Parts: sequence; C-alpha cells; structure tokens
Amino acid sequence: MNPNKALWEKGDFTRIAASMRESGEALVDTLGITPGMAVLDLGCGDGTTALPAARLGAEVLGVDIAENLVAAGNARASAAGLSNLRFQQGDASDLQGLEDGRFDLVVSIFGAMFAPRPFDVAKEMARVTRSGGRIVMGNWIPGDPTLIAQVLKISAAYAPPPPEGFISPMTWGVETNVRERFETAGVPAANITCAPATYVFAAPQPPRWMVENMKTFYGPTMNAFEAASNDGRAEALEAELVDLFETQNQAGPEATRIPAIFLKVVVTKS
Repeated sequence: MNPNKALWEKGDFTRIAASMRESGEALVDTLGITPGMAVLDLGCGDGTTALPAARLGAEVLGVDIAENLVAAGNARASAAGLSNLRFQQGDASDLQGLEDGRFDLVVSIFGAMFAPRPFDVAKEMARVTRSGGRIVMGNWIPGDPTLIAQVLKISAAYAPPPPEGFISPMTWGVETNVRERFETAGVPAANITCAPATYVFAAPQPPRWMVENMKTFYGPTMNAFEAASNDGRAEALEAELVDLFETQNQAGPEATRIPAIFLKVVVTKS
C-alpha cells in the first residue's frame, strides 16, 4: 500500500478534525467564496473546510488519499443536504481525471503538504487552477513553538528514522521552498504571497483528553507511540505531549483552546 495512504487511513482523523471545525469555518470565510465558484479542497479529510465552502454556495470537490475520510466526508455532505459537495479518493501528487483549469479556487489546509513529491504537488495544483484563479495553502512551520509543529517534532523524536529520500512535509512551511516549488510550476514570483496565520484547536474536554485522542486516532502520533512502546519510552512521550498541551492551553483546566501558527500561502494563477 502507498505509505502515505496507510498513514492517513490509520486511526480515525475525523476525531481530530472535530477540534478544527471552528477555525476551518473562520478560514473559509476569508476566502471570498461566492455561489457557483468551482472549488477543490485537496487533502480535505472529512470536510473541515469543504463543508463551509459548500454552504456558501460553491461547487466543491474534496479529494483525499484516505478512503475512510472520503467516505466520512460524503456522509457529512449527505447529512447536511449539500448536493453541491462530493468527495473522492485521490493523490495530490497526481490528480488523475481532473482537467486543466477546472477550478476557480484550490484550497489545501494541512493536507497537500503531507503528500510526497512536493514539486509534483505544486505543479498539479497550478495545473487544475484556471487562469486568474487562486491556490490557498495552510502549512505547518518547522520549529515553530506552537502546538502542531511541536507535536510533530516530539513525535518524530520517538519514531524510527524516515526512509532514504523522504522529504519532510514541514518543508512546505518554509517560504523559500514554497516559492521555488510554485515558480517551477510556472507561477510568477509576484503572484505568490506567504504570511503567518493562526489556527485554533478547541474542544470541551481537557488537554489530557486531546493527547489521548491523538495517541489513539492521529496516524503520525500513533506511529510514534508504537515505536516508543517498543523501547519502553511510551510514558515519556505521553508526558511530553501532555506538558505541551497543558502549557499552551488558553482555556480553563476542563476545556481546551490552543492556537497554532501556520504559513498561509496564496498563489494567483496567471
């Protein structure tokens, strides 16, 4: 199996996405979506940004590598009565079956950054965007002190070393890399902007519960715990994560509200 597909089909990312809904809707509200706009949500999960976009009247296609998340997204769309939203399985590195210039807006919030072959990802996103259309990415920033960058950093310290040739998804959080990838895909430098933005993870449960949720349902953290268990370090990993979540929590002890900084990328297709 494709290792990226296996990673995101592991566990149940819908449990993590539940804490992302509020910020997903807020982000979509900033994108200038209008009725009838053709939108692609790439690496969409179960629709944290796709559903709000569809509710604004866009014709939305969600594409994700994980078949279980595609099924969950289609179930959410059906339950919401959104006939203008559908989900299908696909690889951000190779968007087979999606024609050139099909979309007015391509969105990928913490999605396509995890696909392999980042230059192919940039090329495919640019290819399916119409002239005058936009690409908007949200990418975690390597070394950033806020939540998710630190979760991934801590998890990586307990996991086995990546295979030879592996390109970290965190490289998408570096502006020079973003520019190189999209310029190689034919986008003029002046059409690419990058700026930090904030995403909030919120839940009515305490931080320790959120750590347990990631331990049980979030593929990268699940892999780290499996590796840590094999060498007797699972308790140390859990203690690091609990300390991180509790230190960064801005809600009271019985709830969680943690901001995380990401790189917001906006690309305009010529």
